[in-house]
Amino acid sequence: MPVSPAVPVSPPPAPALIHWMEGGEAHSARWRSERGAAPPKRVVLADDSMSADTAYRLACEGTGLLWRGDFQNARMLVQALARRVDKPARPKRDKRVKAQKAGEAVQAVEAGAPAEAPAPIFPQAFHLHRQAQAQRARVLGMVLVPFDADYGIPLRRAPDAKKACAEAWGPARDGAGPSVASLRELMGFISAHEWRRKGVPIPALGEDGPHNRIHPHYGVFSPVRGEYIDLVAQAPVPEGMADLLGFDIGTGTGVLAAVLALRSGVQRVVATDQDPRALACARDNLKRLGFPQVEVREADLFPEGRAHIIVCNPPWLPARAGSPVEHAVYDEDSRMLLGFLKGLAAHLEPEGEGWLILSDLAEHLGLRTRAWLMQAIDAAGLKVIDRLDAQPQHPKASDASDALHAARAAEVTSLWRLGAKQA
Repeated sequence: MPVSPAVPVSPPPAPALIHWMEGGEAHSARWRSERGAAPPKRVVLADDSMSADTAYRLACEGTGLLWRGDFQNARMLVQALARRVDKPARPKRDKRVKAQKAGEAVQAVEAGAPAEAPAPIFPQAFHLHRQAQAQRARVLGMVLVPFDADYGIPLRRAPDAKKACAEAWGPARDGAGPSVASLRELMGFISAHEWRRKGVPIPALGEDGPHNRIHPHYGVFSPVRGEYIDLVAQAPVPEGMADLLGFDIGTGTGVLAAVLALRSGVQRVVATDQDPRALACARDNLKRLGFPQVEVREADLFPEGRAHIIVCNPPWLPARAGSPVEHAVYDEDSRMLLGFLKGLAAHLEPEGEGWLILSDLAEHLGLRTRAWLMQAIDAAGLKVIDRLDAQPQHPKASDASDALHAARAAEVTSLWRLGAKQA
């Protein structure tokens, strides 16, 4: 019997390296970036003697600043860079012209003319905002810190961030050698570690205590916006059916699967995701909370079979994610939203319901229309049974300095109760 030739296995790609000169010698180390940024092509050494203005000029040019000074001073430098990035540009228009126009507007209102409506938000404003945020991240990400093989930070007054780094990068491996990463990214690891350690209280899971907290892992969207969770806790469960089975599509931390499992009549829930971090996070949370009736499965959208209630909270904005972490916010070409709608009818039990959780922020930004959404629902063979609305209470909704404030202030989060059309 002939033996099939062995299929060659491609070796894993070599890790990216960052290079710099120090003490007249060439040095290199592994480059780490969770957002997929390339290592700076030019790197200079920096310490407490470097001024913020010099650091800002170099960072804007794309030069990496490998820190050799006090760790806490490096943090202060990043804050100084942020102030320079965020400093508003000087107005170019003459103040007298502005004053004249303001006076004309007041006179018009006093004469009975309608006041000018607020300027609408268009996609261009959203994309310009994202570009500005990306440029900000690039500049602030140029302050770099070194790591030993065990994730220790060989700088004065550096914190012990080994656990935070292991949660983001995986366990430290023997022989891995030193590495370099952005200080800003490290601070994100530390912040995520604190969220994971303390947990996020979820009132829908019960009164305050250790059994109503969700502990988000790094890279998994934290359920800090409670309005969409409350909608799942309040939506009416389909009547006339017993031993209900629920699906939670794209479970993330597992919070909606847990809330769904608490609803009257729901006996079992299958929660799905395809992100390994989300799967590990959901399993950890559901085990800690004591929900053996919730099974977490790896799947792209739906598991096999049909359910009486199918919940989905897709990313709300149809745009391309700039980093792995942003996939919880941006749904390029509305892939997940359309995938859920197109597959929903085939996975619903008779008289079952799909609960689509969606913000209308994309509509206010001009990224999609309500008519587009209604057409997508109809084309998928679905009908709208009802819609429950909630006003977001997050800080950005009331922050007038935010570039997208007009859209955020008008935002409404909805739970769309969808059913399959009768054949």
